[in-house]
Amino acid sequence: MQHNVLILDFGSQYTQLIARRVRELNIFCEILPYNNLPVDLTDFKAVILSGSPYSVRSNEALHPDLSEIKGKIPMLAVCYGAQYLAHFFGGEVAPSDTREYGRANLDFIADDILFKDVPQNSQVWMSHSDTIKTLPKNAVLLASTKDVKNAAYKIEGEKTYAIQFHPEVYHSTDGTQLLKNFLVNIAGVQQDFTPNAFVEETVEGLRQKIGKEKVVLALSGGVDSTVAAVLLNKAIGKNLYCIFVNNGLLRKNEFQNVLNQYNGMGLNVKGVDATERFMNALAGLEDPEKKRKAIGRVFIEVFDDEAKLIDDATFLGQGTIYPDVIESISVKGPSATIKSHHNVGGLPDFMKLKIVEPLRMLFKDEVRRVGASLGIDPELLGRHPFPGPGLAIRILGDITQEKVRLLQEVDAIFIEGLKEHGLYNKVWQAGAILLPVNSVGVMGDERTYEKVVALRAVASTDGMTADWVHLPYEFLMEISNKIINKVKGVNRVVYDISSKPPATIEWE
Repeated sequence: MQHNVLILDFGSQYTQLIARRVRELNIFCEILPYNNLPVDLTDFKAVILSGSPYSVRSNEALHPDLSEIKGKIPMLAVCYGAQYLAHFFGGEVAPSDTREYGRANLDFIADDILFKDVPQNSQVWMSHSDTIKTLPKNAVLLASTKDVKNAAYKIEGEKTYAIQFHPEVYHSTDGTQLLKNFLVNIAGVQQDFTPNAFVEETVEGLRQKIGKEKVVLALSGGVDSTVAAVLLNKAIGKNLYCIFVNNGLLRKNEFQNVLNQYNGMGLNVKGVDATERFMNALAGLEDPEKKRKAIGRVFIEVFDDEAKLIDDATFLGQGTIYPDVIESISVKGPSATIKSHHNVGGLPDFMKLKIVEPLRMLFKDEVRRVGASLGIDPELLGRHPFPGPGLAIRILGDITQEKVRLLQEVDAIFIEGLKEHGLYNKVWQAGAILLPVNSVGVMGDERTYEKVVALRAVASTDGMTADWVHLPYEFLMEISNKIINKVKGVNRVVYDISSKPPATIEWE
């Protein structure tokens, strides 16, 4: 990629938002931990320092090596970054006298290119407990709020800028304009990161990397693996071998439906029904992490068996996307495992395949835009994300064929209902969860004691955060009645109104 922007992450919850705002400007960027700088910085046209939960005054302050950046590459320091430059380059940072969290307005803005087309009293988002009392050496004040005098500054003689607010957050109404001013007008970065440019560059890169060797790719029917397959097919054609494994935990009729969907796309796809192998491996397992690991192990075994049937396959294609990559690295070393990720973690030693990941630097919405530029069917590109372990992590407790069948029926009623009512495309991800409890009910004149299912529908951009969707009560009532009347064994339906965080999208 040309004209890279490097974002140094100091552990802020907003770091990915910075990347998203930069990408929205058609500018390529990547996130790296503050303590993992590239050896060669010549490719980078600008650097952005993120915020952080740490204080620059504490013993735990995070110290980046700015020796090859400050004064040499245009730099925008956000929040923690701004305080770091002040504290360690001749200024003073102290605990804030007033609460500096939430909305504020810039009541003073200097005439500077950083604030070009940013109006007086522009709303910004503050989120810090320390504040800059004295600017660093050679600094010039650029903006203030009523409570924060040193809200923005620059270093004379350098293209070094610093702001105490968060331009990446939605509440900073002119934040994108400020980022554009810095990246385009100050750093001179070109806005040339478009889907067509990505396809052209990626296909050429894949041809150079793979040559005439063979690639085997696991297709899931989802957006990521499909777009990865079409990109690889465009690059190497008949040397791409796609395998779609039925683990017995897919949605109702999904195995055949997905195979049918790939017909006419020019992909070489083989369907493998390994339901029995997965069910045997899952027998008696209740712990979510054990279920995930069992599914991952059997998938690799099945996939390895199939890959061995392809003579001289040397590459494994994966639909890994950027959030998968970001979640697998951490500013302070490996983060606590919330749950294993099925796309990151490498391969067992016995699989002698090199990995190729054409989408590893894209967010989900970018993958969809690339897919559209490749001419992929909009219905396929609009599919909701579906977890790699499938319905196994939507069945709480142990897995049986009967539980899978029951949940498939419930899920099908819910998803079809969303489509029929024009709600499917307004939802990021939806599904049903089979709970490990029975509840008392009445059907006719008889008492029942049957299963409870929960429905889940969330809105999100990339799955990193998510809000529950306010589905119409009339719709929920209709779906609940259909499920209870048509799915034998279910007598109660509940709706999950938890957001991520603190909850996760999936229950396991």
